[in-house]
Amino acid sequence: MRKVKLELVVGMFMILGFLGFAYLSVKLGDVNLWGDERSYPLQARFTSISGLKEGAFVEIAGVKVGKVAKIELDKAEYEAVVTLAIDKDVPVQEDSIASIRTAGIIGDRYVDITPGGADDYLPPGGEIEETESAISLEELVSKYIFEGE
Repeated sequence: MRKVKLELVVGMFMILGFLGFAYLSVKLGDVNLWGDERSYPLQARFTSISGLKEGAFVEIAGVKVGKVAKIELDKAEYEAVVTLAIDKDVPVQEDSIASIRTAGIIGDRYVDITPGGADDYLPPGGEIEETESAISLEELVSKYIFEGE
């Protein structure tokens, strides 16, 4: 009887441990299992998004307001189409500017949105018209080195 009770307690402890591990994995992995009702999509087109990855953060005034949900290539225009998942409580003006920036000198790329001054806001699924592509340090360095010759 005592052995069965001990095995039952150990089994319950193991189940609770696995459930806790699964919960932490989902939370730390930023996985949303039931859809994301806390955000709305916006799109932006860039000529170059070098180094930007899905899951990168989106910020306005240095505050994280969303993440990069999807990156696709428009095969007709040869532009990168980036879908942003913006927090529902953050409206984005129609004349805002989306830029690809680097966190630190050699850090990860992210999308920075500079708010505009328009009274109208982009609807869910709308597109940010003004964009600034990623700056390539390699291109800048080679341009500086080879222009001097």
